[in-house]
Amino acid sequence: MTGLRVIPSWRHGQERLYVCHRDGRNVAWYDREAARVNLLNDSEEERVLKALGPFLTGPVTVGPPPVPTPAELARLSLHPDDDLAPNRPGEALLIALDREPGPSHRLRPDPRRRALTAEQTIGEALDRLDGAGWHTLHSVPLPGGDRIHHLTIGPGGLFAVHTLYARKQKVTITDPMVTLGRREPQPLLRRVRADADRASYALTAEVHPVLALLEPTDVTIPTPLREVRVMKDTDFDDLTRLGGVLKPADVEALHAMARDRGTWGRV
Repeated sequence: MTGLRVIPSWRHGQERLYVCHRDGRNVAWYDREAARVNLLNDSEEERVLKALGPFLTGPVTVGPPPVPTPAELARLSLHPDDDLAPNRPGEALLIALDREPGPSHRLRPDPRRRALTAEQTIGEALDRLDGAGWHTLHSVPLPGGDRIHHLTIGPGGLFAVHTLYARKQKVTITDPMVTLGRREPQPLLRRVRADADRASYALTAEVHPVLALLEPTDVTIPTPLREVRVMKDTDFDDLTRLGGVLKPADVEALHAMARDRGTWGRV
């Protein structure tokens, strides 16, 4: 018997196994994903590894806890209400629909639900880039009631992504107008650029505007667009091929700044 207890816990969406004395004092913790045992006291190493023996799934690194980076310290100091990272894709629309669901019977579908489908689908595609070193924030609030649908940060730079539900529709883009099917053209690219400009100001870094289209049947762009990148919901893996713009430490620092609600209060 080691006299130590192993207690599972979840922290920031990741499982950790804490090793504690009987009185509750922590001795170490095992991070499965990093395959690392973080030891608070070197003299306890043998006892800790013996207690963790049934839980270890392969070779592990044993050592003192890593020193937190400035980005991690900034995240840890955030009040939960000011942390935008937990926002789900379409967070603002989900809240609006929960507060005012609208009539149960409508002649036409609620446009908010179509917009929500677009944001959720595009947002999930962006979230899948996390393993390639990208971070995405959803429903970033801006003064005046505006918001950036998605802000993604990674080795290839920063992108402000505005989504548009275009399922089974032909899309024609003549800067700054966007025409969806037979509807009246709308100057949507002005909004897309404005979102990116405001993000650039807030983060003091270049942010590229992106218009993301959900399942269009065809996209026609007669003349090249200035700055704006147009992508379909199936194209976002292409971002992983971009690199050489930001180092991992820069990505983490910008993500820490962007997830703080206070960053966006004066843009």
